[in-house]
Amino acid sequence: MAVERLQAIQDWAARALGVDALDIAPASADASFRRYFRVSPLQGSAKGRNYIVMDAPTAHEDCRPFIAVAQLLGDAGVHVPQVLAQDLAQGFLLLTDLGDITYLAALNAAADPGVARDLYLASNDALIRIQQASRPGVLPEYDRALLSRELMLFPEWYVGKHLGTVLSDAQTATLNTVFERILANTLAQPQVYVHRDWHSRNLMVSEPNPGILDFQDAVYGPITYDLASIYRDAYIQWDEEQQLDWVIRYWEKARAAGLPVREDFGDFWRDFEWMGAQRHIKVLGIFARLYHRDGKDGYLKDMPLVMHYLRRVCERYVELKPLLVLLDGLEHREVKVGYTF
Repeated sequence: MAVERLQAIQDWAARALGVDALDIAPASADASFRRYFRVSPLQGSAKGRNYIVMDAPTAHEDCRPFIAVAQLLGDAGVHVPQVLAQDLAQGFLLLTDLGDITYLAALNAAADPGVARDLYLASNDALIRIQQASRPGVLPEYDRALLSRELMLFPEWYVGKHLGTVLSDAQTATLNTVFERILANTLAQPQVYVHRDWHSRNLMVSEPNPGILDFQDAVYGPITYDLASIYRDAYIQWDEEQQLDWVIRYWEKARAAGLPVREDFGDFWRDFEWMGAQRHIKVLGIFARLYHRDGKDGYLKDMPLVMHYLRRVCERYVELKPLLVLLDGLEHREVKVGYTF
């Protein structure tokens, strides 16, 4: 980061807080051009308190969706940063600080399985509150066009750039057929507010749990999307029995809250898995793009888990098995055929 930009952030934050001096240190970065800094006033009534400055360069980012969705989620009764000051011309926001312990860090450090249970059930409760607040026409629709664009990241960036492979006409036709099946399922699901990155790196251990970050891309879309994000998380894995337990607990509470989940849990689980397939196809494309276009290699290590999730779903549903065959071909796996006499 240019020294001038960092100085501009520091000067603006000091003015916004009404102080002459403050400490500033990197807080986190994400997959976009946004960066976050933790600032601590060195004087006055705010001394000893921490705040976050979001730096969103206007050439690449727009702060307005963050501000709007923060208000929307705050009104829904969940824990999001408050926007204390804004400078849209420079791309700066001053936010309350939700702390520095992500769900992922807490889960990786926890010896007590009760920690995971408490954190995930709290995330279920927050998700239900968000979904209960849902109204059409407020957030952008997670429509066919957007879902399709996300799926097409896979052939362009994962297959084309990452694997260096050109799909044949037959392979392209297979991929498009499977994509249409996935789209038909996801578009038929009930629609609610969707955070769109509801996972262990964007949920913070806070009071109350969870503190929620990275919500600026929220949309109005399929009800299982955020569940698939967190329980088929690219950054941490839980066995399927545990996933089932947490998803059932969500489903039971969602039904009691009057949310439009499927009456039969088996149907709901199928929607959850198919929604996960859409997300994993997209994520493989995004992770490949982050590496090949943006020079960010930190996500390469997470690709195998995402592919594992995708392959497991394709193995389970006959409609998705053509994609499994295609993946086998792309990865040069030997397909074993058994015969029974």
